[in-house]
This record gives sequence, C-alpha cells and structure tokens, in this order.
Amino acid sequence: MNGSNGRVTRINSFALVSYLPGPLAGLLDEIRHDFAPESRAKAHVTILPPRPLLQIPGEASDTAVAEAAGEAMEQLKVRLQEFPPFKVDLGAIEIFEGTHVIYVSIQNGFAELERMHSALNTGRVAFQEPYPYHPHVTIAQELAPEDVHNAAQFARWRWSEFKHSRSAWIDRLTFVQNTLENYWTDLAMLNLGSPVIR
Repeated sequence: MNGSNGRVTRINSFALVSYLPGPLAGLLDEIRHDFAPESRAKAHVTILPPRPLLQIPGEASDTAVAEAAGEAMEQLKVRLQEFPPFKVDLGAIEIFEGTHVIYVSIQNGFAELERMHSALNTGRVAFQEPYPYHPHVTIAQELAPEDVHNAAQFARWRWSEFKHSRSAWIDRLTFVQNTLENYWTDLAMLNLGSPVIR
C-alpha cells in the first residue's frame, strides 16, 4: 500500500523476524488471508516484536530513524554470531486469551527463541514490550471476539490436513520496518553464526 505521494511512509517501528519456508509458509499465509484478505504479512516467527528505536518523539526525523536503524542492524549482526542455526517444530493452533490472537505454537525451539530474544533485546533495540515474549506464528488477529472460536476451529482443520514438514531452520533473520500504511518492509537479512568452526 502506498502513501499519497506514491511511496510508502516509513515510521519509527521495527521488528526482527524469521520467515518460514516453502509449503509451511504457503499454508499459513493462506489461512491468514482467509481471515484478513488485505494482509501482506508473510508467515514468520517474531524474535523482536515491534518497537521504536528512538524513544523521544522529537528525535524521530527521517535521518535520525535511518541512522538508528543502521546502528541497530550492526548491533544485531554482531550479537547473532553468538547463536548457531537451530530447528523449530510447530505445534498446535492456540489462542492468546487476552488479545484473541490465533497462533501456531512452537513445540521445539521455544527455549532457544526465548534466549535469543533476551540476548538481542538490548542496546539500540532495547524495548519494554507490552506482553511477555512468547514465541509463536500469528495466523489471525483483530477478529471480533465472537468469531475467534469458529476461526480457530477452521484454522485447526486446515492445519490437520497439512501433510508436509512442520519444521523450519532458524538460520537467517530479517530486520523489518513498518509504514504508516502498516506495510512491513524488509531492510536487511542477518545470518546466525555458523555451527562450523572455521
């Protein structure tokens, strides 16, 4: 979605995600679009939920935000070398009761994602998040409360029919920035450290 000037309008809101691959992403994207046809989000596990990089509103000029983003990417690139790639296995479809978000749980890899989040939520990207970090894959949100149960049942049926692997390697993360139009833009891909000693 574009702003009135034909370009998206980037804002001081950033996140760090790991996109899911292949058929796994394909199915989860389909389910998400069933509930939000206009959504352009791609299936992902969030490592650092959305956050501003500049805490004082007056600091948030385009130049200042771009500089902060550059510093954040450099910091994350260095910190990610401490983490070798690891595998996550997706579990059941569940609901966050407080927010009515429907999501796929993380069955294996949950502790590794928690450790990574804790280690990366510092320095330029530090942020006091509104909810405790809980690794997951969102598939529906902002539904009317009365629709959540039926939506979750539909998602569980689609998920039960999925015959491909429910696993994914976390080996590369993507640093993303939001826009006024709520369109997340990929800024940089950041590799985890190699498991091989060089």
